[in-house]
Amino acid sequence: MTKLAPAPPMAPPTPPARRRLRRPSGLALVTWVYIAWSLVPVLLAIRFAFNEGRSRTSGQGFSLRWFWTDPTLSVRNDPTLWSALEHSLVLAGLAMLIATPLGTALAIGLQRWRGRGSGVTNILTLLPLVTPELVFAVGLFLLFTSLFGFIGLGTTAQVIGHVTFSISWVVLIVRGRLVMIGRDVEEAAADLGAPPWHVMRRVLLPLLAPAIAAATLSVFALSIDDFVVAQYMASGADTTTVPMRIYASARAAPTPALNALVTIMLALTLLALVLAWLAYKRLSRGQEAGLTTFAAGGTK
Repeated sequence: MTKLAPAPPMAPPTPPARRRLRRPSGLALVTWVYIAWSLVPVLLAIRFAFNEGRSRTSGQGFSLRWFWTDPTLSVRNDPTLWSALEHSLVLAGLAMLIATPLGTALAIGLQRWRGRGSGVTNILTLLPLVTPELVFAVGLFLLFTSLFGFIGLGTTAQVIGHVTFSISWVVLIVRGRLVMIGRDVEEAAADLGAPPWHVMRRVLLPLLAPAIAAATLSVFALSIDDFVVAQYMASGADTTTVPMRIYASARAAPTPALNALVTIMLALTLLALVLAWLAYKRLSRGQEAGLTTFAAGGTK
């Protein structure tokens, strides 16, 4: 007598909670309403940057007048607006050049440090991330006007302030990459006979390149948009940044050139963030598989 094959087990019924999650809900609607509410003011500011007339409330055609064609009032031809844009770019560039290597070295050191005091140092390094920016700026102001009076306020103080709060972001980004890489790759390179400096230069730094690129452009975006630190560290008209200029002019009766300046700043910030994302994706492409193969070859 042949035995019948047992019937396959029936799938358990979907729990009521899971069934409810699959049903359409208002979460998507709330999300899109929030996105629209966040973007509408920005889009309005951009729209009037291309206005033909002086109005910042009603459309009067389309023109590039306020960017560079107006002989006296455009961003390109207004000395105050152009100087603010140049100074913002200078601060952002210097912050990138200084904060990125310092933050990368600090991230590597903190990741490898396991001795006494390492925990406290890790917390202090990330303290600027949670410190209110106003408190941070006031502290720097008192520092440069009393203890470090020989430096004083101005461009140097602004650069130091931007580098100080940007380093924490570099450390955070680079350490995340270091955690993903692990120690196996370095140990494998050492087992293959590479001296410590070659391990750092030929193995670790190339693997950290995606995070370093992303951190560099993130520092640019953070610095070029900063207002509080730049305001407190400024010493005059020659140290005015774009956010400072916008704040000083927004409550008066500015022309749409201010909207054009805002549009340029927004474009630069978005460009930096997009480049950071693209650089990270491009440089990290294929590295995960290479890490596994390299580590396996070194541990044989």
